[in-house]
Amino acid sequence: MGIQGHDAHNTKRLEVKAARPGFVDTRFHIAAENLNRAQTLHGGMVSTLIDSVGSLAVASKGWFNTGISTDLHATFVKPAGKEGDTIRVTGEVIGMGKTLAYTRVELRHSTTNQLLGTCTPLTAAYGSHTKYIRMGRDSPHNREFNEDGEHVQ
Repeated sequence: MGIQGHDAHNTKRLEVKAARPGFVDTRFHIAAENLNRAQTLHGGMVSTLIDSVGSLAVASKGWFNTGISTDLHATFVKPAGKEGDTIRVTGEVIGMGKTLAYTRVELRHSTTNQLLGTCTPLTAAYGSHTKYIRMGRDSPHNREFNEDGEHVQ
């Protein structure tokens, strides 16, 4: 039996292109099921990407259990894409303490590299994601990586 649930269904077209501790670079291929009535990427899907890619950024630091969302914020400024488009979604851990991790996620059009995800006139959406991580801190499945993310310490 494969992985099931929200992420498995909604992020099946999400590809991780690169990662290092605290940062992930992904691509999301927009399909018809991801669209709103205006035929552009649905805001709920943008929120899902902020959640999932923010969690992947935490996981890239070696965390097996990436915690529980306590706050997720998305700002929508312009359409992020339509069916058939690919968007670049990057996630970065901007702070991590004993109980909370803070991430920032940006969305860009992957062909033009037009920024879709920070507060500029070209913005489509950007977000932040806070996670309660205490229960995962001592997991035996956690790993530590060197800065390039290639070697386990």
